[in-house]
Amino acid sequence: MRQSLSTLLFVLKGMFVFAALAPAVSADTLTPFRANYTASLDAGVELNANAYRELRQQEDGSWVFDSTADAVVARQHEGSHFTYSNNEIQPLEYRYERKLLGRERLVDLKFNWSDNQVTTTVEEKPWRMKIPAGTQDKLSYQLQLRLDLAAGKTDLVYQVADGGLLSEYHFRVIGEETVETPAGKFNALKVERVRGEDAKRTTHLWFAPELEYLIVKLYQVESDGKEYGLLLNQLENE
Repeated sequence: MRQSLSTLLFVLKGMFVFAALAPAVSADTLTPFRANYTASLDAGVELNANAYRELRQQEDGSWVFDSTADAVVARQHEGSHFTYSNNEIQPLEYRYERKLLGRERLVDLKFNWSDNQVTTTVEEKPWRMKIPAGTQDKLSYQLQLRLDLAAGKTDLVYQVADGGLLSEYHFRVIGEETVETPAGKFNALKVERVRGEDAKRTTHLWFAPELEYLIVKLYQVESDGKEYGLLLNQLENE
């Protein structure tokens, strides 16, 4: 059970954040929102989780995006604080918290753009890393992806500060499909995560242009054959 819960939270951490792409935009603006998603993992026994997403603007003009997932006796929260200007998102701070069967993990990233550095702190142990302009955190790049889809881009690559490393995330639009969800039926862009020819994990996402490129569905097959799904339940614009 612990391994299955860990798998579900791992997938939630890596992929549930795509729910961040709830209506945020025309191609050049952000709109506050709240959204609810349901996720499921087929791991021999079926496990389910709920995710809640909220994007809001601060009084100083900066933005905060929060993502919370609950699965049985596990809970995960991620938060990104960032600025937005000229169709570009620039992260300031990212925080990740996970509680699983009484065990906790905390990761904190702080971006210093005057020196192009990010400081990652895990278990009160900080270390610094140089980063190129345009680097995102593991939540903020999701909003940048949504903005880029709205701008008509079909091949998307992002540099992401990822636990003390700099990772490259690559996505590609591969077609259009109609998707049915608890929130309704939508015409959607189908996007794949590009992982390389030998990759055994596959990920596909569906974004609804009529909902300002909100993600309405996600389907992922893990390298061990486990299947993970995500569907939109409810959306609120502020």
